[in-house]
Amino acid sequence: MQGIDDPASQRGIIPRAFEHIFESVSVAENTKFLVHASYLEIYNEDIRDLLAKDTKNKLEIKEHPERGIYVQGLSMHPVHNVAECERVMARGWKNRSTGATLMNSDSSRSHSIFTINMEMVKIDAEGEEHIRAGKLNLVDLAGSERQAKTGATGERLKEATKINLSLSALGNVISALVDGKSTHIPYRDSKLTRLLQDSLGGNTKTLMIACLSPADNNYEETLSTLRYANRAKNIKNKPKINEDPKDALLRQYQEEIEKLKAMLTGQVPIPTSEYTDHTREIESEKQRLQQEYEDKMAEMRIKYEKEQKSNVKLQEDIDKLQTQYQNKISHVQDKFQGDGAAMENVVPVEGGSNENIVVQSDADGYHSSTLLAIRDQSDALER
Repeated sequence: MQGIDDPASQRGIIPRAFEHIFESVSVAENTKFLVHASYLEIYNEDIRDLLAKDTKNKLEIKEHPERGIYVQGLSMHPVHNVAECERVMARGWKNRSTGATLMNSDSSRSHSIFTINMEMVKIDAEGEEHIRAGKLNLVDLAGSERQAKTGATGERLKEATKINLSLSALGNVISALVDGKSTHIPYRDSKLTRLLQDSLGGNTKTLMIACLSPADNNYEETLSTLRYANRAKNIKNKPKINEDPKDALLRQYQEEIEKLKAMLTGQVPIPTSEYTDHTREIESEKQRLQQEYEDKMAEMRIKYEKEQKSNVKLQEDIDKLQTQYQNKISHVQDKFQGDGAAMENVVPVEGGSNENIVVQSDADGYHSSTLLAIRDQSDALER
């Protein structure tokens, strides 16, 4: 990550990043910058401030609605140029936890994060100030180790175990982000992934650089590292500018105004797709809906006519059956009257007739319930 100072072509990513930042700061107009640097390490899942007076002091991770994930008590140091950044980096590098193994005499025993926080105030043409903020996390991950090759024992073995666990947790987070179907991202499985939560799945751009060995006896480790880095490459984020919501809205309006001005002056072609005439499509849709309406009405009219015919036929059958039973009742009445039987009950005949039914007593061999049953059937048919 740091490389060597001489020759200059061998300088690492971190010093090159310092140069790029301050070159951009030096050429910016009508803009004020405030740059701070911090440096921490994660050793055996403990967070330490490499720039503090007591580098062994353990710090805690906190979360704030506006600041997001941060380390409570982490010191911030203002820097104004590349040289100051390099001095801060060198100071913290001396305090890093390192140790000797069979594979590396100066092996990193911890993960380190060097963070550059930048705030910028831009003054517009009207003299108003607009604030933006951002940060750059430069992460140096300790390499995964195999105990058979490193020969780590005791404290070195414990350190290697913690390193491998945190790298495994980071791999799980990357896999969940790339998968796209995972409903839960395991950021809290380790302090490394918790601190890098914003850098991996937040409002950021992520870049991973893999360190490989050309030796044939490290073939398996090289292949595993390449697969690890390839997964990180597939993370898709959509970073946005960290600015005040009002400023963002005003900037959006200004961009829209500039775009419209360019269209009016002919500098930008007017997109014809936005002004396409849809008259034919509208008329075609109207005709389709009108035809659909007429088809539905015709179908309903046919059903109604069928129901009317069915009702007429049903009424005719009812009238026919009613007439049939009224004739039967009249026949019974005539039979009883012909015998000269005594009147005990008088039952009016339905249907507007003024005739009466004579019911004989039980002593004459007839019962009133027979005639009543016939009458009930006739009433039911009329209803």
